[in-house]
Amino acid sequence: MNGLRLTVLVGESDTWHHRPLFAEVVHRAHRAGLAGASVFRGVEGFGASSVVHTTRLLSLSEDLPVAIVIVDTEERVRAFLPDLEELLGEEGLAVIDPVEVIRPPGPADDEGEDEDKGDGDGDGDGASGAGDEGSGGEAR
Repeated sequence: MNGLRLTVLVGESDTWHHRPLFAEVVHRAHRAGLAGASVFRGVEGFGASSVVHTTRLLSLSEDLPVAIVIVDTEERVRAFLPDLEELLGEEGLAVIDPVEVIRPPGPADDEGEDEDKGDGDGDGDGASGAGDEGSGGEAR
């Protein structure tokens, strides 16, 4: 499946109505029905202010960079952009990249169950492979 990755870069101390901005982005993405959102805290970085923030110096560790990553279909990501623009204002930066989404079949996917005969190891033999010393795998 092809989709878009939306990466939102903000400062850890950026807020929206007294709430962390990154948290507001995640909650709005959830309400918008996006597939998921993850927040990553950086250890060092600088932005428009040109001030380097780092965990190495206590005085500069107050506004570390934060990245919010959202991956979904192009339609859903683009529909979320007006909400994001309202939140960001002058506070952050958003980047959109095309991505190819690769995921293993989930419990709702019938095709993986039939091909694998239900043992979960993907070889189609119906045996789990654990302790199968004659299979060419590494000895445990």
